[in-house]
Amino acid sequence: MYNDEKNLYHYTYRKDGAEPTLGETLRDSGGTSGPRAPELEVKPVKKNRLGLKITALALMCALLGGAAGGGAVWAATRYTGGNESDINVSARPVTQVSVRDVDGKNQMSDAEVYAANVGSVVSIRTSATAGYNFFGQPVKTASAGSGFVLSKDGYILTNYHVVKNAETVTVTLYSGEELEARYIGGEEDYDIAVIKVEAEDLQPVTLGDSAALNVGDHVLAIGNPLGELTFSMSGGMVSCVDRAINIDGTPFNMIQTDTSINPGNSGGPLFNQYGEVVGIVSAKYASSSNGDAVEGLGFAIPMNDVFSMVKDIMTNGYVSNRAWLGITPQTMNENWAAQFSYDQKTGVFVCSVEPGSAAEKAGLKMGDVITKVDDMEIETVEDLNLAKKKYSAGDSAKLEVFRPEGTVTLDLIWDAAPRDEQVQEEQPAQQYPSNGNNSNGNGGNGGNGGYYSPFDDLFRYFYG
Repeated sequence: MYNDEKNLYHYTYRKDGAEPTLGETLRDSGGTSGPRAPELEVKPVKKNRLGLKITALALMCALLGGAAGGGAVWAATRYTGGNESDINVSARPVTQVSVRDVDGKNQMSDAEVYAANVGSVVSIRTSATAGYNFFGQPVKTASAGSGFVLSKDGYILTNYHVVKNAETVTVTLYSGEELEARYIGGEEDYDIAVIKVEAEDLQPVTLGDSAALNVGDHVLAIGNPLGELTFSMSGGMVSCVDRAINIDGTPFNMIQTDTSINPGNSGGPLFNQYGEVVGIVSAKYASSSNGDAVEGLGFAIPMNDVFSMVKDIMTNGYVSNRAWLGITPQTMNENWAAQFSYDQKTGVFVCSVEPGSAAEKAGLKMGDVITKVDDMEIETVEDLNLAKKKYSAGDSAKLEVFRPEGTVTLDLIWDAAPRDEQVQEEQPAQQYPSNGNNSNGNGGNGGNGGYYSPFDDLFRYFYG
């Protein structure tokens, strides 16, 4: 019968369903628990007794030698009868994994990274109201993700999209304890959010330097794939650093990895070989433009890109030093150029300027076209937003601006984004009809002058 209680795939012949002992297995097969010497039939010989004695002595030596050799083999393999059908079983002791401190100096085995950090990883479940049914009753939705502990007193970092619009957030620790969490703050453009549970003496992770990663470095992810395979670890390598991708119209700078990432992994940590968190698992390449499935294209937010913002959120509840320009932008295209009789067909068209903003102080005017921020070429609104992420409030930059009378260079001091401007601060203006060059079909980039990124519509957030 199958012994289902402990192992679904072990088979036993005992009626009570228990596993047979080693001795029983050997007895059932006609064997013993030790080696058996070959049985020899010796017939008496009347003649040549001296030769018989010599022969008997030789046989005895052979038997003793065989027994000693058989004993050595048995000790090495636990048991064998010397037959071709016997099974050798290794006597290697179970490897004990020690829990090491993450010191940033010594590399760790995968098992050691897991042992040192699994207690810092959490599973996150959220619920929200998705609307109301025909009878006016609220329709509830649920999703799952991952996160990791930042501080002993319960601050936890995850993805913004994991907790966006959530009405309840439940955190499950590795111990199995469930705690209700409250939302502290987040930054949608960087897909980060901080939540907090009421707890003491939690085990925080150690953050590492994501800029020190090289292509080919070994990395590991621990998370909650599919929302049910909790505290699973997967491994791979860094496939690319500073990979610029576009997710639902938002530009991101990412670590690309072939580490297995699935729905529910979002918000979990990406570890380096020293057991330090160097990234926040966020997205994967789901399919190609023609619908073909792809594998091994996962992405994580570099820790260095968001570290200061995370601390700001923990202190203020939002990113208080986020760079802000204060314009209503629009991607320049041929239609806009024809409308205003401009020779410039790429860049960011300034539709309006906020009074008192950094843009107004720098001298930007409606009708200007931003073509460069310091040494970064600007062709679309996405380019401008990606460039803006490299600055904080108070930083300076030079803007190269096209005007009908000629190109000018303006000195800019970035403002801090007001709290009510934290989500998608530089919103594009109402889209002007595209020139028809965009086959994307999502409407948004079509209005952006036919600009099309091969990554558009291929990246998806994981909402569980």
